[in-house]
Order: sequence, then structure tokens, then C-alpha cells
Amino acid sequence: MKTGIKKYNPFSPGSPYTTLYIIAIIAFGLFACNSNRKIPDVSGVQVNVKVDRFEKDFFSIDTNKVEASLNTLQTNYGAFLNDYLYNILAIPPFPDSVIPKVKLFIHDYKPIYDSVQQRFATFKEGEEIKRGLQFIKYYFPKYNPPANIITFVGPLEGYGNVLTGSGIAVGLQLYLGKDFSIYHTEYINNVYPEYRSRRFEPLYIAANSIRNIIDDMFPYNATGKPLIDQIIEQGKRLYLLDQFLPETADSVKTGYTQQQLDACYKNEAFIWSFFLQNNLLYQNDPFQIRDYVNDGPKTPALSEASPGNIGQFVGWQIVKTWIQKNKEATLETLMRTPARQLFEEAKYKPRNP
Repeated sequence: MKTGIKKYNPFSPGSPYTTLYIIAIIAFGLFACNSNRKIPDVSGVQVNVKVDRFEKDFFSIDTNKVEASLNTLQTNYGAFLNDYLYNILAIPPFPDSVIPKVKLFIHDYKPIYDSVQQRFATFKEGEEIKRGLQFIKYYFPKYNPPANIITFVGPLEGYGNVLTGSGIAVGLQLYLGKDFSIYHTEYINNVYPEYRSRRFEPLYIAANSIRNIIDDMFPYNATGKPLIDQIIEQGKRLYLLDQFLPETADSVKTGYTQQQLDACYKNEAFIWSFFLQNNLLYQNDPFQIRDYVNDGPKTPALSEASPGNIGQFVGWQIVKTWIQKNKEATLETLMRTPARQLFEEAKYKPRNP
């Protein structure tokens, strides 16, 4: 617990905050999570995107003819092969390094590749990404979305999802299901704690892909920014993700468990009060605010049961309040409105239980 932080636990099942008027709070939470908003029909929005199963071609390399096989891959995949070899596999860019490193990786990762092919015999997640791209094109018609979705198998401690010049690249080695045995080895547990590896499910692929595109469309540097600016910028991105993937569960988009998300809605007023009482909104010391804006298993100063990066939830609610007061505002207007201006205009005041 940080010095000066007033700690209380509204998430506790025994807290009077969660028992008082519990029916009303649950009803409000359900309304907030499941509003019957109209989803635009994007079936006619043309998005030309194809899925390339790079991992199949890569693991089909004749290891006795690696150089010739790589030349064929270069012809078929262009710049992505270089991204894969030098950025994803992190092979030193020297001719003598490439062939032995490729052989070693294929040998060591053949079992992972086999598991990927069993789990992803077809890559139906590509259709969900494509639908997300249709919504992006609907709301931002001038934006040219990636034309390719490229699946690959990379190092377990490497990339699960990355936007490259060749398209959306998805590392399937990190989407084999939270119960996949290798995720629970000592080494991988040290790289990916349980709160992260539980998200290694295929249903997170589209959300992670579209989130990367949002960050590419609207780059943001949080360095030196106060908490209120950072959480509103996170809230903007979460709101966009909600519009681009309207059928995807909010728990997937936030990365919270459903129980954590439900608790956030039930205790929204108390979370906000915590920020106010501890004078956190304009705090820009990264050590003081990191728990509220970074991924983690929990927010220690709030509760053992609260999610990490709880600031994105608060920012999301502020943005939704602003949208309610600016119903004609476009998503472009939302993203171009400075965080501080949006905060002042929203006059956010969460409902008390």
C-alpha cells in the first residue's frame, strides 16, 4: 500500500457497499453492460482482406534446402519474411546465422506447430477480424485497413499479435487455450503470470488485432501525462473497440474477468471516490499511478478483488458520459477532443448505490 493512499475494499462481498441496495446496483450494472444499442449494418462495406497461413509454409521448409525454401517464402510473403526472421524470431541479420537458427526453431517448435494446426485447422477468427475491419471502414471511410491477416508460430515469449507493414500478424502459439500445458511450465509462468495466460484463448484474437489498429490510427504517448488524461485516452480506445467489435464480450475487450467487470459496475461510484479522495486525477508521477493504468492481476490500493488497469474502466465510463451529452459527435470528433476538455464537458458523476 502506498503512503498516503486511503485504502478500503468496496469489492469485498461483505462490504456494506456491496450489500446495500444490491438489487438496484446489479440492475444498473446489467443495463450498463447490455444496452440495446442499434448496431449498424456493415454487410455491404467492402473490405478486401485475405488470410495467409504463413506458419504452414514455414514449417514445410525442406531443412536440407533452407536457403531455397526461404527464397520461395520471400517471393510469396515479401517483407513479412524479414519481419518474421529478424523481428519475431530475433535472428541476427547475418547470413551465417539464418540457416542454423531456422533449422533449430523448426526442430524445437514442431510440437507447438502441431498443436496450433490441431487447434486452428481453420482460422475462423479471421472472419471476426474482417467484421471489425468493416466497422472501422464504416466509421472511418478514409482509412485503408490492412489487406492481409497473417498467422504464424513464433517464440512463446514473443509476439502474440502485431501490426506489420504486410498486415495483421497473429502469433497462434499464444492462443492455444489457457489450459495448454506448456503455459503452465515454470519458465512460461515467469514470463506470463496467470492473469495474462488466462487470456491465451482464441476469442481474444480479434480484440487484440483491432486494438493494435486503433493504436496505429491514433498514436498516443502517455509519458508525463496525469492520470486523468491517461485514463480518458484509454477510455476512448475502449469505446472505439466497443464500436468496432460490438458483439464481443466487454470482459474480452477490457481483459477483466466477468466477475471483475461486474464488480467495477457495482462499485463505480466508490472507485471514482477513491480517485478523488486520494487526489490522483492530476497526479503524473508514474510510480504513483502505474497500478491504475497498467495491466496487472489487481489494483492493490483498492482491493484484492479489483482488476489491474482499473483506470481504463473509469475512463471508459467518462467517455460514455460525454457521448451521451454529445450524441451527434462522430468517433473522429471523440478521438480528436483533448482528454482534459472531454473530462470537463462530461461532468462525470457516477450513480451512487
